[in-house]
Amino acid sequence: MADPLRILTLNNIAAVGLKRFPGARYHIGSHESAPDAILVRSHDMHAMDIPASVKAIGRAGAGTNNIPVTKMSERGVPVFNAPGANANAVKELVLAGLLLAARNIGPALKFVAALKGDDASIDKQVEDGKKHFAGTELPGRTLGIVGLGKIGSLVADTAIRLGMNVLGYDPEITVDAAWSLPSQVRKANTIEEVLRGAEYVSLHVPLVPATRNLIDARRLQVMKSAAVLLNFSRDGVVDAEAVVAALEAKRLRWYVCDFPSSRLQGCAHVIALPHLGASTREAEDNCAVMVSDQVRDYLENGNILNAVNFPDVVMTRESPYRVGIANANVPNMLGQISTTMASAGLNIDTMLNKSRGSMAYTLVDVDSPVPSRVVSELQAIQGVLMVRYLPAESGS
Repeated sequence: MADPLRILTLNNIAAVGLKRFPGARYHIGSHESAPDAILVRSHDMHAMDIPASVKAIGRAGAGTNNIPVTKMSERGVPVFNAPGANANAVKELVLAGLLLAARNIGPALKFVAALKGDDASIDKQVEDGKKHFAGTELPGRTLGIVGLGKIGSLVADTAIRLGMNVLGYDPEITVDAAWSLPSQVRKANTIEEVLRGAEYVSLHVPLVPATRNLIDARRLQVMKSAAVLLNFSRDGVVDAEAVVAALEAKRLRWYVCDFPSSRLQGCAHVIALPHLGASTREAEDNCAVMVSDQVRDYLENGNILNAVNFPDVVMTRESPYRVGIANANVPNMLGQISTTMASAGLNIDTMLNKSRGSMAYTLVDVDSPVPSRVVSELQAIQGVLMVRYLPAESGS
């Protein structure tokens, strides 16, 4: 039996996910000193001294801004996430945000909380005051969606069922996402087209350099007067200063988000929730199970699925003897790998190589055990970042 694999948890990970790691083969805890993998939710890892033993990081959620992805790529360490696992939870919160804004529920709740007196007095205050909280209904209104992945598609479907028109924009929509998108969604060619055409705009994009301050002062000027902006993706996608200015100028009617900040605190017509998007038991369970399965498959079989910095590489085993190689995406890498193995008398049964940007990953199944010296020779090839020998339990 091989030495147990060690998993370090930096946050509380749902037990249903941790149970995916067999106890006989894995040690899991918050104090593992030389972990093979790390599981994390919100813990900020940027200042952390990540041990050299780490072969994979799994984020039990979608965003990976709390993980030094670039540094991990340089070490050949895939960073897994759980796209879509919390999609229903976020969709439901977006729906709540739509209704909060459309029906002025926030100010109405504050009004009721301040009522004083006996029932007769309260009844009179209600009758006199309720006119200040009259809202609008959603059917016939247009919801603009920027980002049509799993969450965006679910939001679109829900809005259509409520009788809304939906205008969507996503220049990088995947084939799978396009298939799941309701046919009633009208496709926009630019973000500006969405902003001009919608009374409500919901953002569903990751926070990357290209999307930071995606909604800024210039784009807020394009929006319909008294429109509602909903941000349940990431804080930095919206320029908070520009939003406050648009609210004060009454260009925006409401800004509904999941990210409180000092700049938004106390601003009228801001509804800021305490990052509740994925805060349901079901979402936490789904994320934990999904990322645990992906990390386990990588540790045991070298397969990669849903890593934010590596291509998807999944290969059925052809033999018990497998090597996984993470490398820079440079010419002649496959030739050097094949030559090294052939020189050692190893016969390749199956080889699969894929690349993603500057990263590439290769899985190789051979018909006999791989000597440690061959692993060292592969590791010595210029551009190779990490080599892992992955014999199946029955073949080790």
